[in-house]
Amino acid sequence: MKHIAIFASGTGSNALKMIEYFNVRQHSSIRVGLVVSNKKDAPVLEKAQKHDVPTLIIGRANFYNTQAILKDLADYAIDYLVLAGFLWLVPVYLVERFPSKIINIHPALLPKYGGKGMYGMNVHRAVHDARETETGITIHYVNENYDEGQVIFQATCSLELADQPDQIAAKVRALEHQYFAKVVEGAISNE
Repeated sequence: MKHIAIFASGTGSNALKMIEYFNVRQHSSIRVGLVVSNKKDAPVLEKAQKHDVPTLIIGRANFYNTQAILKDLADYAIDYLVLAGFLWLVPVYLVERFPSKIINIHPALLPKYGGKGMYGMNVHRAVHDARETETGITIHYVNENYDEGQVIFQATCSLELADQPDQIAAKVRALEHQYFAKVVEGAISNE
């Protein structure tokens, strides 16, 4: 059995879809074993707890200045890290400890609209302002830089010029929910 730790900072809709896909459906070889958040009031924590998934809250100083989280991840026998709306840059020691085992989802077609500060509605506003005719999602491995790891998968959706950032966000979220868990499953199964 492979165990995933989902790192999330917000509402956790992607984390919930992943928990449903692997845990609720009782996947034969993959489980979400932990949800980690940098915000003690993040709604993702409640979603995890409702499905009996343990949670961990991390602070910035510990995350960057110590490697204490490695013990926590080992205690839960974590094999893979999945970033689902986690806004902090992953420190090098984690990238080195989990080579090609940290997967992120980005709400645009990288390399466009990636990098520091490009997340959530910031991305959708930039896509809108550039009058793009399509956008989508990128699922990629994580390295020591924001949004620069090897691409695993991309999916696109068409945009209308009248689409506002919230409408773009809804189209992108639909792609995230459709593909994220399946792509993670494929990446783990093909290891």
